[in-house]
Formats: sequence, structure tokens, C-alpha cells
Amino acid sequence: MRLIGVNGEQVGIIPIREALIRAREAGLDLVEVSPTSRPPVCRIMDFGKYKYELAKKAKLARKKQHVVQLKEMRYRPKIDDHDFQFKTKHVREFLMQGSKVKAYVMFSGREMAHTEYGYKLLERVAQELNDISTMEQTARLEGRNLSMILNPKPAAVKAKPKRTDNAQDKNQPIGGQTVQEDGHRQD
Repeated sequence: MRLIGVNGEQVGIIPIREALIRAREAGLDLVEVSPTSRPPVCRIMDFGKYKYELAKKAKLARKKQHVVQLKEMRYRPKIDDHDFQFKTKHVREFLMQGSKVKAYVMFSGREMAHTEYGYKLLERVAQELNDISTMEQTARLEGRNLSMILNPKPAAVKAKPKRTDNAQDKNQPIGGQTVQEDGHRQD
């Protein structure tokens, strides 16, 4: 096996018994780092510390990972202009938070005969939001719903504000006055 020493130096190719003896003398563990390579690579190290470092790296990787949510907004083919603006404003907020948005038009009854109104409506949504989004999926009819998916543009996504205030800071005196009073004052 190929052995890597305590400080990361290459010891060379040695028998397993000799590697185990060196690890015991150092008071550390012999850990197989790369079992698939020929010859296998082992390292003399503290195994508990090694596991801790791996867990720490995995936790940091999960922390930096961003999960994209899929938000939905439902429109109707005969929507009023104010309702359209209100819903589109919410879609804009979702996109600025970094979420994907599935905008869909729900048809009922005889409205299915006039799906062109739904296509025009979704085209209007895409036009209103083309400054902060790109269309991942164009308008597609799925049963009684006509849907499209919008992706946020990376430049339009607002960074989430970091919390800097502590709960203790909120109870501190402001300008020499106490923040809370018990309500039972005797003058």
C-alpha cells in the first residue's frame, strides 16, 4: 500500500503491517483514503478528527446550496385589469426572491372553447415580467389548465438580508429611557 505520513508527506509503498506499526507508534489511526487506486492509498491520521472535518465540509456545502421553490399563480381568462396587476405584482416578488413561478390560467365550462384568451393572458404576463424573468416552459395546455413556467434572471434576484439584531438588543435602553415599563407607576 502507498502510505501518507502524519504531516502529509509521502512515505512510499510499504507493507500493511509496517504501516499499522507506524500508526500505533504515532498514537493515530491508519485510514484508507483511496481504496480503488493501485496500490491503495492509506494515511496516518486521527480518524475522529477526519470524520469531524468531513461532516463540517458537508454542512458548509448544504448551507451554501440554494433550493429553488416553485411558486404558483392562478389566473382566470376573464380577469379584471386590477386583479391582473395585483397577481402579477406577487409573481414579480416571487421571482425577485429567487423562486420559479408557474403561472396558469384555469378554464371552466364553456371557457375551454376559447383557450386563445388564456394564451394572450400568459403572453401578457411574460411581457410584463420579461425584465426579471425568462420563460423556461412556454404556454402549454394540460387538461383544463394552460400553464407556463418562469425562471428568475440571476441579476434580478435580491440578496436576502442578513439578520444582525439580537433579541438582547431589543430590550436595551434607548436614549437613557427604559423600553418596557410595568404599567404600575406611583408618582
